[in-house]
Amino acid sequence: MTMTASRPALSIRDLVVHFEQEEGIVRALEGVSLDAHPGRTLGIVGESGCGKSVTARAAMRLEEKPGRILSGQILLDQGEDVPPLDLAALEPRSRAIQDIRGRRIGLVFQEPMTSLSVHYSVGNQVGEVLRRHRGLSKAAAHDGAIALLREVGIPRPERRADEYPFQLSGGLRQRVMVAMALAGEPDILIADEPTTALDVTTQAQILDLLRRLQRERQLALILITHDMGVIAEMATDVAVMYLGRVVEHGPVDRIFHAPRHPYTRMLLRSIPSVLAEPRSRLATISGSVPHPYRRPSGCPFHPRCPDAIPGRCDTAMPAEMALPDGGGVSCFAAERDAETAAERDARTAAGRAA
Repeated sequence: MTMTASRPALSIRDLVVHFEQEEGIVRALEGVSLDAHPGRTLGIVGESGCGKSVTARAAMRLEEKPGRILSGQILLDQGEDVPPLDLAALEPRSRAIQDIRGRRIGLVFQEPMTSLSVHYSVGNQVGEVLRRHRGLSKAAAHDGAIALLREVGIPRPERRADEYPFQLSGGLRQRVMVAMALAGEPDILIADEPTTALDVTTQAQILDLLRRLQRERQLALILITHDMGVIAEMATDVAVMYLGRVVEHGPVDRIFHAPRHPYTRMLLRSIPSVLAEPRSRLATISGSVPHPYRRPSGCPFHPRCPDAIPGRCDTAMPAEMALPDGGGVSCFAAERDAETAAERDARTAAGRAA
């Protein structure tokens, strides 16, 4: 799917990732397609278990065993006169993909304490990325680490560089993760739930930091979250995922003001509002995400969908229908509504002509 006329920095095409286990096969991704463009933010949203984080890890060839890519492409832009590089065709442990991780694509993980080593100072860890991807000496890497810590808003970076992750607050640890992700000067930054477990004030600070860095560096930012409020604040383009598939995508304004998929509409209705009556119940999505070993037939959302068409949604998988804004939706009910609208417009035009 192409959301803008510019060439995407990263383009995922029909990606299929399965986890083959003794209990059965987990179809984590079933034909996912996404585009991330320089200077824009692609927000990937959906409930837990929909495949957001698997998409992020697969893009960097960090899929965990026994997960593996069965088919599809992960195309990394190489410049105008060079064909894109298909990362899906590379061995996950090859030197080629190791050079791309951190150097072309940076990743901010969800929980810093599981990603940062407790045995090394944060300055040492940021500096190691600088030495690995930019070939700096140990002294130059130390100075570069301090400069990066300052850039991401860490106070007194000269002192903080000698501290260890457990000595820092959650917000400062997340800033260290951002500094590490930027150390290789990547074109693409993937932030996987970067504000989870942070207080509201710190969340806002981290999002402001990401927005500023993207603007200054013209990054292609991929922001993964379950929070539609964060999507509204940060994203320019949105992909809504459900059970391993992108069910709707398009510009953020259209997604919020004219959603076409029932799942998107239900996610939006579940956002708390300051205009709601006190003590009123929040809207919820009925049912729950199906067990990964028992995927429903047909459209995977049909058991929870208020607009499901009996005999159709439960038997066949809807294809993507292109939308005028350049986005798309995979939904039989949306197709029916579009056909009804087209017929209504045709009757109106015919009446005016008569």
